Amino acid sequence: MERLVQHFRKDEQPFIEQVVGWQREVEDRYAPKLTDFLDPRERFIVFSIIGQTDDLEVKTEGKFDAAERERLIIAPSYFAATTEEFQITIFRVQYPAKFVQLKHPDVLGALLSLGIDRSKFGDIRVAESTIQFAVAGEVADYVRANLTSIGKVKVHLEEVGEQIPLIQLEEQWVEQLVLIPSMRLDVVIATILNMSRQKSQNLVSSGRVKVNWTVRENASFELQEGDIVSVRGFGRFKVLMTEGRTKKDKIRLQIGRLEQKS
Repeated sequence: MERLVQHFRKDEQPFIEQVVGWQREVEDRYAPKLTDFLDPRERFIVFSIIGQTDDLEVKTEGKFDAAERERLIIAPSYFAATTEEFQITIFRVQYPAKFVQLKHPDVLGALLSLGIDRSKFGDIRVAESTIQFAVAGEVADYVRANLTSIGKVKVHLEEVGEQIPLIQLEEQWVEQLVLIPSMRLDVVIATILNMSRQKSQNLVSSGRVKVNWTVRENASFELQEGDIVSVRGFGRFKVLMTEGRTKKDKIRLQIGRLEQKS
């Protein structure tokens, strides 16, 4: 365990212990384990741990194409998981789109107000007047019965069948090389977003910055390769790799910036 933990951040240790528990459960019971929806960083940790053994395999499903949040099935290598076994329901939100516009934060806020943990919900897709979202099958009936409004807007949920196309997102990661004095969160944000250090620190301290889907309010937080940073109102970028230092001791950092075309 200690050898595993040293490759990850200290605050990720509880999740690592949970993953190890899942692994032991599958190995002891010879039965598959279905997880809640996990974000890409959590899935990376699962694959890093479970990938150490040839006896187990990990399958993923999020229903949507290129889903950000997916459920995992951890199972003996001989187990063939079907799509149905991931127990994911897709709902379409019906509402008076001619008179009001609902956005992603509105939908997420309404779902969380039902008292269900975020891990029971997958991706939320919004395109013009259409809203679709994924939910764990075990709470689908509860969500259908209780999500009757989003904000002040009355809504009705309709389960999406195989015949209805799912919303597709067009995304492109544009690579960029930047020179930075350190890997501090505030320094990287200020450099990439071309803003003052003071402004980037304010963004961090006000809770507007997430690293790997976790809010970070410490400006001195050290970024690592593979981290994905979201800055509310400014978009998202990921740390691809460091390419050494310049003669003036600046770090050559390769990053990717997300451009959405949907």
